[in-house]
Amino acid sequence: MESANILVIDDERVICEGCRMSLSEKGHTVDICMSGKAGLEAVMEGTYDLVLLDMKLPDLDGMDILKTVRKTKPSVYVIVMTGYSTVQNAVEAMKIGAFDYLSKPFTEDELVVAVDKAAEKKRLVEENLYLRKELLDRFSFNNIVGNNPKILEVFAKIQKVAPMDTTVLIYGESGTGKELFARAIHVHSRRATRQFVAVDCNTFSPTLLESELFGHVKGAFTGALQNKQGIFEAANGGTLFMDDVTNLSMEIQGKLLRVLELGEYKPVGADQFKRTDVRIIAATNRDLKAMVDDGSFREDLFYRLNVFPIYLPPLRKRKDDIPKLLYYFLRRFCRKMGKRIQGFSDDALELLVNYHWPGNVRQLKNVVERLVIMSDGNTMDSLDLMEYLPMKGTLGGVSIPENIEELNALKKKLLEDYFGRIQKAFLLKALKACDGNITRAAERVGMKRPNFHSLMKRHNLTAKRTRA
Repeated sequence: MESANILVIDDERVICEGCRMSLSEKGHTVDICMSGKAGLEAVMEGTYDLVLLDMKLPDLDGMDILKTVRKTKPSVYVIVMTGYSTVQNAVEAMKIGAFDYLSKPFTEDELVVAVDKAAEKKRLVEENLYLRKELLDRFSFNNIVGNNPKILEVFAKIQKVAPMDTTVLIYGESGTGKELFARAIHVHSRRATRQFVAVDCNTFSPTLLESELFGHVKGAFTGALQNKQGIFEAANGGTLFMDDVTNLSMEIQGKLLRVLELGEYKPVGADQFKRTDVRIIAATNRDLKAMVDDGSFREDLFYRLNVFPIYLPPLRKRKDDIPKLLYYFLRRFCRKMGKRIQGFSDDALELLVNYHWPGNVRQLKNVVERLVIMSDGNTMDSLDLMEYLPMKGTLGGVSIPENIEELNALKKKLLEDYFGRIQKAFLLKALKACDGNITRAAERVGMKRPNFHSLMKRHNLTAKRTRA
């Protein structure tokens, strides 16, 4: 048992000294006050975990002290002591907020047991509050990186739906952070102190998934040697996150529908239904409505799951968040690996922002982790990226030149292929706007007619063909 700071308030010196001696031997720090006024001042000014409070004091009523302590110092646990032990006194003190009571005369063992119970309760409560704060900090919106309007819209939806028990369906491509947002919903809900259980419906066969979700009884199938608790039983009172919900067989879809409608399920091989109180957050990277239309997903289950849909945009549709994510993960992995990397060069950052990121945030995180592992410098440049990032989507499948001749040839080819097409479209747009009149088209775009006409020849354009 961890040591506690304890204050004893009693007008009998023998009680005070006896408590101090017994509790000090157990490793606790004990102060004593022999009047109500001195005791109350000590509680208000000190940092005590526990107060042993006599109910019958010469200057102040113990019940008034208890009320003041509970109101102004709710983290201090109070054990009342009274020589006038009646059920009425005890009930009244407990109603006001006393943790326990001791009737005089009490033994040393009774004292130690009462103090140990109060200290353990206080430790568990504080530990629970700490863990809850840690969860809230970890899954707060401050730690989900993004200022893109689409992500801010997701935050707003989560804030509205989290306190409710509403079923949520999260849509998004693989790697967009569906479980992260599901956990954010959980920790901001009334179920935050209960279990959050995540199951990937894509990792089990239909037969095994049914047993995992609903459990089974002994003898239900070959190898079922004993009763097994299912996920719905384990998550009772908490939140169940079901990823890749489209992988559910039609039979399991029917059982899940019953859970959503009636809050009950039947373990595999069982005769009796079991009750469960679980909030379900489902997720998918597929079009559920299209699956309903082609008959591969139950329509009634779709409407049960789709009560509050949340769409997570892919990373390529919120490019303005990419620099923030890059530096967030860079700082995170630098701390983890004890490295000091300042950031990315301008050309490297441009390549990373313009990359199409098919694996979304998950892929970006993995790439940054690999870059931090391999980097020996203060800044990561485009050369670092070539080896660890598939740049096909960024450079259009172009291979990196080996020498200056290849670089010049590539430059010429890129100018012809890309800029040439843009230049031709530029000329056509001007000519069409002026009904093929070259003079007016040149004036429109701010060029001299000879120069405009020269460009037309380069692209085999004529006024006649343009009008046609």
